[in-house]
Amino acid sequence: MTESSPARWLLLLQQLPAQPAYSRVKIWRHLQRIGAVLLKNSAWVLPANEDTREDVQWVAQEVAREGGEASVLEAQLLEGLDDAAVEALFVAARDADYHALAEEARALERDSRRTVRKEGLQALSAGLARLRRRLDEVARIDFFSAPGRETVEGLLGALDERIARAMSEESPQSPVAAVPEARPCGATWVTRRGIHVDRMASAWLIRRFIDPDARFRFVPGRSHSVGPGELRFDMFEGEYTHVGELCTFEVLLRRFGLDDGALVALGELVHDIDLKDSRFGRPEVAGFERLVAGIALNHPADEERLARASAVLDDLYAIFTKKPGG
Repeated sequence: MTESSPARWLLLLQQLPAQPAYSRVKIWRHLQRIGAVLLKNSAWVLPANEDTREDVQWVAQEVAREGGEASVLEAQLLEGLDDAAVEALFVAARDADYHALAEEARALERDSRRTVRKEGLQALSAGLARLRRRLDEVARIDFFSAPGRETVEGLLGALDERIARAMSEESPQSPVAAVPEARPCGATWVTRRGIHVDRMASAWLIRRFIDPDARFRFVPGRSHSVGPGELRFDMFEGEYTHVGELCTFEVLLRRFGLDDGALVALGELVHDIDLKDSRFGRPEVAGFERLVAGIALNHPADEERLARASAVLDDLYAIFTKKPGG
């Protein structure tokens, strides 16, 4: 290993005695809390940094206290799985966490629609606070900015507004402004690297219908510092991102007053793929989802992904424009 090629990963190789069984559960839960993913058999992996080194050392000491053996290695991947494949394991694990949180948030939102008494609203507020704490816990181990976070942030933000309105006895309002915003001209639009369906479609929508001279930057989601005049979309704390049950594409449609039936139909496709809630159930979802997956698989560069997705979306838009009823 050379100085120009530092270790990318920490590997924990651990072996525990068969009994008592609760020791295995205890170590497994600890590994889950620090965000480790199982690479193979008893080999767990984490990205190498100062914080994760400390975390994995604590787990190794815990394994020893339980009568087991543990080794901690810093390594590069030379054969078999590559870095991108291991990153995908982390993204999938955190997306599963975010999906579970989103389902809890939706259940809480359904409860909020049935609750009018103050005591019930206070219980909902406590439930919302619990979900926010859990979201913070997941975000701390979201090493590669899994896309599911925006969905949960949007759901919790809308739920917070709903509870606040109910407690102050104000009439409900739309979570997205009814008055269309002025359309930017030649702005720099920023989103997370590794664009997938919502970011692909939103970038296409921006360039074709909102800001034809738009410039795009694809950045690390967690470490990007906002530059002057940049507009962030489909990323945490972005100017245009998930709101309640709306994906970013739908938010852009509403914020800029785009009520074209073909665009609404496209928004329904993007919504069902991105939020995975089958809300609209359009028959085109399965085919479009496979196309998006193919684009992401075959084109690692975001500019290439956007170009390929834009061609597909141009064709879909043409079909929905000509199709009676969108």
